[in-house]
This record gives sequence, structure tokens and C-alpha cells, in this order.
Amino acid sequence: MSSRPRAAWPLVAVFTAGYLAAYLLPTIVGRLSTYLGLSSAQAGLVGSALLLSSASAGFALAGRVDRFGSRRPARAGLLLAALGYGCAALTTSMPLVILGVVVGGFGSGTATAVAASGIAAQKDPHRTSSLGLLSVSATAGALYLTIPHLGGGHRLPFASIALVALLVWPATSRLGGSSPAGGTSPVQGRLPHRRSGLVLAGGMLVWSMAQNALWGVSSRIGAVQVGLSEVTIGAVFAAALGAGLLGVMGAGMLGARLGRAVPIGLGTMIIAGSIVLSSSADDLGSFATGEIAWNTFYPVVLSYLIGLAASLDVRGRWAVLAGSASSVGTACGPLLGSVLSEQAGYAVMGLILGAATLLVAAPVTAVALHTGGRPLVPGSVRRRGGAPAALLAATTNSLSGAVPKLGAPEQAVTEISVPALRRRRLGRSAFRTAGPAGGAGQSNSYASTSE
Repeated sequence: MSSRPRAAWPLVAVFTAGYLAAYLLPTIVGRLSTYLGLSSAQAGLVGSALLLSSASAGFALAGRVDRFGSRRPARAGLLLAALGYGCAALTTSMPLVILGVVVGGFGSGTATAVAASGIAAQKDPHRTSSLGLLSVSATAGALYLTIPHLGGGHRLPFASIALVALLVWPATSRLGGSSPAGGTSPVQGRLPHRRSGLVLAGGMLVWSMAQNALWGVSSRIGAVQVGLSEVTIGAVFAAALGAGLLGVMGAGMLGARLGRAVPIGLGTMIIAGSIVLSSSADDLGSFATGEIAWNTFYPVVLSYLIGLAASLDVRGRWAVLAGSASSVGTACGPLLGSVLSEQAGYAVMGLILGAATLLVAAPVTAVALHTGGRPLVPGSVRRRGGAPAALLAATTNSLSGAVPKLGAPEQAVTEISVPALRRRRLGRSAFRTAGPAGGAGQSNSYASTSE
């Protein structure tokens, strides 16, 4: 896969199709329980099977998307999603529904893995991931407004996901194809930032598990504990996802001005409080406030986490692996939420999930601090090599964009000593050719901004 895709919008479209099933999880679990006679735990288990299948696709494709190109696996994933969810929508037989859910989940995971790899190769991964979350939030919000008014039993959510997969199919023609036989082979080598990547992947697993444990039972909280109708719950979810759109747009505008550590750490603390408020709600106001606050900050933090994972490896391996770990947590979430709510009640469940969210905030924020680098400010080039380094970066055949912009992470500087014999051969005239830019006192070493 090319390190610079032709455009971001096909990746955003594929990302939307891959992530939509997770966003529609509450209505999927709720309708399986209501219309197919499953208990809350059994319906949560079906939702977990969907997301676990999605995670397995991500693990299988990590580091392999560039080998096949992005077009073929994206099309295969969308086809599996359309077939799997379409079959689940057309039958009431539980074995066939589960089979369709597993097949569709694998297709969703394949599409998400392709999108994650492409997002990591973009010049601004955070911006592209924010656009993807913006798109999937808008799509899910529209569906939450319309599905309760259309009936359709358990079929409609599955049919909606399958339809979106088919609508996204034409966008795959704008993705990169397979590498030509004589082209550049994929870059090999060990994963960079292994320790930070493992901590981030583990943190995202627990973080996503806590979030989706609440999200998987949110409709049950509204119906059972608060006593709301499905139409009212759908309106609350639509408003919450609308607030999420504003949050994602704000995150896109904010970008890296505050770095990644502040949005991740502070946002996770707010999310923990929202989980406790929503799960202990006993009226429409507190339930809506908790859900809206939670959905406002959830996609914001998620966009920074995706951008952080993408920044660890330009090939997108950590983006796919961390995303797949997140999918494992997402898969366990509905079952965990169902079991905790049945055994301890919704309020106690919220306290447990809020505490787990706070605990995981520390290591994930530490990764953002460790790998974020220091901002490049005026004068730092002079401090780390002066005018010769800037002149060298601007005039040699280096990669485009070698001179970082203001606010970009500062690159590591390696001092390269010139052997004494070579200095004697060059003589004094060689140093005089540098003119005013070189300076008499800077002839002992050169600074290189390679990393």
C-alpha cells in the first residue's frame, strides 16, 4: 500500500462501514433480547461474538494490508459484512443469526483494519481518524432516529449495516491496489516502540471494555431503570451521538495544539464520571445528561488514541493491533455489562466501570507523554546545529517535509564527528566556503536531523 493514499475520503467511508456495527450495538442487543426471546446476558453474548470476530480479523491482517494492497481486502471485508449481516436480518433461527453475526463481524474487522492502515500512512492521522469518527457518528445518529419508527424486529439494525457496506463498495475503487510485481516490497523489520505499543494496546483493551460494557446495556438502563420508551431512548442516543459529532469536530479543530496527553487524560476522567451518572440515573434528565456527556468525550478520546497508535508506526501495524485489542475489549464489554448489571445492579456496575476507566487513564496518558515529543519552537534549530543544519536540510535531496513546521515534534539530533585526517585534507579553505552561515566555531561537528 502506498504510504500516501490518493485521498482520505475512501478511507473515511470504509472506516464508517467497519465501525458502524459497534455503534449500533445497544439497539442490536436490545432487539435480540426483545424480539428473539434472549435474556440480557445471552443477547450480550451475541454482541460479544460479533465484536470478537471483528477483532480476530484485525489481528490476522496486522502488518499484511500493504502486502495485498488495500482495495482487495476492503472489498472482501465489505462483501462479508453485507452477506453476514444480511443473512442475520433474513432469518429468525438463532444458529443462523449467530453465524451471520460472526461472518459480518469478520467483514467489519477487515474493513476497519484496512482503514486503520491507511489512516496511519496519512500526513495527519488524527485529522483523518476524526473525520472517520465524525462520519460513523452521523450515520449511527441518523439510524437511531429512524429505526425506532420503522419497526422491523431484530432485522432492521442488521439490514442497515449491510446496506451501508454495499453503499461504501464503490469507494474502494479509489483505494490503492496490490503492489506490482516489480514494485517496492513492503518494509520489513521489528515493530517500533514495542513497550509503548503494548502498554497502549492493553490500555485500549480495558478502556474499550469499560466503555462498551455501559454502551451495551444503555438501552436496558433507559427502559428498565428509568422507564423510557424505545422512541425516547432512540432520541436520547441520537442527541448523544449529535453531541459526539460536535466533540469530534472540536477535536479536529484543536488538533495537536495541546498534544495528546491532555485530551486523553482529562477526557478519560470526564468519561468515568459520565459512566457513573448514566448508570445510576433514575429519571430522563440524569440519564440524558450522562449519555450525552459520555458520547461527547468518548469519540474525542478515541480519535486521539487512534492517532497515537498510528504515530507509533507509519506502516499502521500498531494502529491495527491496538484497534484489534480495542475490539477485543469492545467484544467483552456487552457481556461484562450484562453480567454486572444482573448480579450487582446498574449503579454498582457504573461504579466498577468508572473505577476501571480511571485506572487505565494513567498508563495510556504516560504513553502519550513518552512518545509525543517536545514542540519545536523558534530557535531550536539553531540550538541543535545552527544555520548549517537548516541549510543542509533545505538544500539536500532529503525527503519532502524534512524541515518540520512550527509546533511539530522535535526530531532527535545525532552528532557526527568528522575524522581529523579528513579535516586536514579539507584544509581551511573548505570551511571558509561555508561563508557566514557556517561560522568559525562550528567546524568540529555537523548536526543531522535523521531519526
